[in-house]
Amino acid sequence: MQDITTKNFGLLIAYILPGFLLLWGGSHHSQTLQTWLGQSSSDLPTVGGFLYVTLGSIAAGMMASTLRWLLIDTLHHWTGLQQPPWDFSRLPDRVSAFDTLIEVHYKYYQHYGNMIVALVGCFLLRWTAVGFRVGEAVTVLLFTCLYGVASRDTLNKYYARVAGVLGTSLMFPTDEETGEDRKAA
Repeated sequence: MQDITTKNFGLLIAYILPGFLLLWGGSHHSQTLQTWLGQSSSDLPTVGGFLYVTLGSIAAGMMASTLRWLLIDTLHHWTGLQQPPWDFSRLPDRVSAFDTLIEVHYKYYQHYGNMIVALVGCFLLRWTAVGFRVGEAVTVLLFTCLYGVASRDTLNKYYARVAGVLGTSLMFPTDEETGEDRKAA
């Protein structure tokens, strides 16, 4: 078995954990998911069930990530957190540093944002099956707020640190680059 590294740990937290949470929420509506998760007393988890849960978690995690991109990323950008115009011409010499920043910041951002989507989706699925529970709603609200703050912080750090590695591209050339003297005009 392969050891857990920063690469596969990032995939685990960004996609599989949020996806598993969504599968658990969906299991309140699906006997098949209950069997995969080993929730019924007569059905113990199997190797096939483990494979299905893993693949289902990845698929559900990717769906959560798509919704995160649509909702959470958009919310962060609307509220002032903007990606700097990075200078990708500097990337070939700094790929290792860029990859490291993805693993230590962006994967965590994906986890926090995807967990917001997964928590809300999971408990909406659960509540439609077993009824609304105030204690669970308060817990979901608290964790959603916590993950929201964490997602904004990690995305901000990712943007700033990648800008430090790649620099920022100039959308408009400077006076030195054009040879113009705008002060005289």
